[in-house]
Formats: sequence, C-alpha cells, structure tokens
Amino acid sequence: MKSKYLLPLFLIVQIILLQLISFFPESVERYYSNGIYLIISQFSRTALGSIPFSVGDCLYILLIFFVLKWFWNKRKSWKQNWKDNSLQLLRFFSVFYFLFHILWALNYYREPLFKKMEIKREYTNIDLLDFTKKLIAKTNQIQLQITKSDSSKVVFPYSQEQVFVMNLNGYNNLSKQHQNFHFITLSTKKSLFSLPLTYMGFGGYLNPFTNEANVNYLGPMYSFPMTTNHEMAHQMGFANETECNFIGFLASVKNDNVYIKYSGYSYALWYCLGILEYSNPESFDQILKTVHPGILKNYKESTNFRKQYRTPIETGFHLFYDQFLKLNQQKDGIESYSKFVNLMVNYYGKKNNEL
Repeated sequence: MKSKYLLPLFLIVQIILLQLISFFPESVERYYSNGIYLIISQFSRTALGSIPFSVGDCLYILLIFFVLKWFWNKRKSWKQNWKDNSLQLLRFFSVFYFLFHILWALNYYREPLFKKMEIKREYTNIDLLDFTKKLIAKTNQIQLQITKSDSSKVVFPYSQEQVFVMNLNGYNNLSKQHQNFHFITLSTKKSLFSLPLTYMGFGGYLNPFTNEANVNYLGPMYSFPMTTNHEMAHQMGFANETECNFIGFLASVKNDNVYIKYSGYSYALWYCLGILEYSNPESFDQILKTVHPGILKNYKESTNFRKQYRTPIETGFHLFYDQFLKLNQQKDGIESYSKFVNLMVNYYGKKNNEL
C-alpha cells in the first residue's frame, strides 16, 4: 500500500475506534481523564502558563495563514490534481483529529458528572421556582453587600489578570469538598480572538492543543470570573458544557471574594430566570419584581453588549457549534449550556448542600 493512503485510512480507523470507546466511559475516566490527560495537561500548563499571551491563538493564526496559502497555491491545478490534493487534506485532517482527541477531546467520552456526584438530572417546576427564590435572595444579599444600594449595578475593582489568579481560591475551596475539582498551575489568557468570539457569541474557549483557557476580554466585567471558571473547568478535563457551567458556578460561589461570588450567583440566576420566563411566565413576572434593580442593570449591560455585535455570523456559528457538540457526545447541543440548571437544582436539593 502506498504511504500516501496510510493517514487517510488512519482517519477512518480513528472514527471507528471513537465509536467503540463511547461504550466504555468508565475506562476513559480511569485511564485517560484521570491518567494520561492529567500528565498532558499539567505539562502544557507548566510550559505555557507563564507566557503572557495565548500561544494557542498564535498557532491558530499561523495555521489559518498556511491553510489559506495552500489553497491559494493549489487554486489553478486543483482540477488536474484533485485526487492528490484531497489526499493531502485528509492526511492533514487525520493528524489534526488525532492530536485533538489524544491531547484533550477524549474527555468527551468520560463518565458523566451527574453519575459520579450522584445528582439527579430532572426537576419539577416547583423545584426550579424554590431554587430560583433562594438564588434571588442570595444574589440580592451579595449585590447589596457590595454596592450598599439595591439600585446600583456591581462594578468590578479588579483587572482581568487579577481575576485569573483570584479564581484559584474558589477551586481550592471547592476541592476540599470535591477532590475531582483540584486545580493547579494557571494557564489562563485573554484571547487574541476576543472580537471574533464576540461576533460569534462566545465568552471564551479552551485550546485543546496547548491547554490554555482563552477568555473573551471584551464583555461585561461582572460576568468575567464565571466565564473564566467555566474555561478552567475545561482545562481540568471536563468537556461537557453543562458540567463546566456547573463546576464554574461552584468554583465562583465558593470563592472568598464577594465580587467573584456575585459573578457566579448572577450568572446562575440569569439562566434560571430565562427558563422560568419560557416555562412559567406568570411566576416569572412575579419573581422578577423581587430581584434588585442593580442586578437587572448588570443584565441590561450584558444585553446591550450583545446587541452591539449581533449579526447573522452568530446564528450561523451557533448552528455549526450545535452540530459539533451533538457529534461529540452532547445530545442537547448548544442547549447544554443551560442544562447546568438541572444539576444546580438537584445538587442544592440535597440536605448537606447549602446555597
């Protein structure tokens, strides 16, 4: 067999193997997520964490440049050499696909968090309403503690770089209760792609090849710590968006800093209110009156920010990302982000877990 066919065939083998691996989440959890991946991620974060800019973003810029250059060079000879050109693309994609999974994405196939933490996934409307009321009381309390006025929005006194470091406190506190959430070695960066991420409607992303958490620095500051904690959860090997929102929330509210607590509580409340508005409009109208105006001003800040950058690009990219998540073991697609409410409601429904 000619060597030029080996990598394209290896791509087919990889796809088949991943289908088989999906039937063995316990093995992925034991040998990869809590074994090989911990070594890979620790090495990456140690090597790149102290570099002040995103190495992964730079690599993506170079990759985009060389891919575009390759297509440009092949534009005239494509019809004559379509077979060889196609094989070159498949060879590249085969290597890319392999590195993507071995360096991080096998975590898509690990054991679900709700099983490990013994958390139910379903809740009733009454459960959600009760939890939202408690969440409002807690968020109101913290907002008032910070601003001394229920009508003033929360304004952060910290830089984004300070938040990166401060977030470790929340994970340290959380790991005392749940050892799986122990986080060491920061490698959290402000993304060079923050403007494109904003147009696509995303707060950040994990680079699977460098294990850097790349955060969009353009959005409202009050939500920045929670967004960062979400990406840090990805760094620990949690691929599911539902789980990362849940872990990011826990790490935020376990933080000793009241501003970071507020980021977590206000983020969770935003999602709970959104679900209530859709599923129970009457209760939503009543309960919204109990939310401090200052909190609503922070939400208005987020809404106005999104409106500035809303284009068809966001809708198109969300459709693409929805399919990407569904292909990677997340059947709810982009709705996975809001499904962390299920975990929160049932986690705090346990007797020993206080909000």
